[in-house]
Amino acid sequence: MRRTVFFIDGFNVYHALQKDRHYHKYKWLNYEALPKALVSKDNQIVNIFYFTAYTEWDAAKKARHQSYVKALQLNGIKTIFGKFKLRDKTCTVCKKTYKTFEEKQTDVNIAIALFNSALRDEFDTAMLMTGDSDLVPAVEAVKIAFPAKQIGLVIPIGRSAEELKNACDFHIKMKEKHLRTCQLPDEIALDATKNITLKRPASWV
Repeated sequence: MRRTVFFIDGFNVYHALQKDRHYHKYKWLNYEALPKALVSKDNQIVNIFYFTAYTEWDAAKKARHQSYVKALQLNGIKTIFGKFKLRDKTCTVCKKTYKTFEEKQTDVNIAIALFNSALRDEFDTAMLMTGDSDLVPAVEAVKIAFPAKQIGLVIPIGRSAEELKNACDFHIKMKEKHLRTCQLPDEIALDATKNITLKRPASWV
């Protein structure tokens, strides 16, 4: 059995789903089931890390996200948070500068977690689920330091990720059948005695 650890770029996958309205119904994605659907039975999945950040300026989005993170954590997914920061951006049309939020730290957090996990000899195969080419240097560093370990790539649906494909040992393309069969229950009981549940957000159907 090959010890396998998944490193999931939550926003990268989310934005891949958000880009196509047809995929919006798959946002309640079960990240415990999905890795099992992507690798063969000779892989023992020993850890699953989910990297994300909360949209602190949007209470409704944050509440949906918090429910989702709680659902993942109930299934044993380990969550590592980054944050959003305000930055200046220039409009390509009118050339005016405006403020916008940009998600920070996720690629750094994934890179650190990947290298530390390799250093502690926690996996034989690391699976990155992202299309972010900023992770190429981290992949190359791990492959140099730990040449016996393999790094695979799961490309989010609708993405190409050519640079990462070239850096990793192999890649898998996420398909709609994976999304369709790997959904969390519409309702998840937190406390049956008090009838407290987590529910799939109404906009995620």
